[in-house]
Amino acid sequence: MEDRLFRNAMGSFATGVTVITTEIAEEVYGMTANAFMSISLNPKLVAISIGEHARMHQYIKDAKQFAINILSSDQQMVSKQFAGQVNLESKIPFGSYKGLPILEDALAVVTCQLHCDYVVGDHTIFIGQVTGIKLEQKEPLVFSQGKYRKLQKLEDE
Repeated sequence: MEDRLFRNAMGSFATGVTVITTEIAEEVYGMTANAFMSISLNPKLVAISIGEHARMHQYIKDAKQFAINILSSDQQMVSKQFAGQVNLESKIPFGSYKGLPILEDALAVVTCQLHCDYVVGDHTIFIGQVTGIKLEQKEPLVFSQGKYRKLQKLEDE
């Protein structure tokens, strides 16, 4: 099976868009990711998947905590900035929540202590114990088939 076929098939699954943030020695780091999911309600656990060659991989291992910023529909440029697709002239301001750097305008923020991690193929799945949640009433940013999208309500049946 070709890598491109696999990527295209996986890319057809619509996901939300997140920016994972952490801090080491007063330096803030962030990375766009869509490999995020909830794992357990009791205890409250979530998972993110980070490639072994991504800088964020080591930052999370060192910091042992991270925040998942779930982006709202008006944060497409923020996603592109942290994906390295654009270089915005203005710095992105960070707030702080539960001792972690966060994006203030995010749809939701989930802060985590590193619970455990598993090396799987060329990625590591980091399981986070949820320490805090912030939630706003906004529409999510969606990504599918290589494009950013917005949700559209279907007609009621």
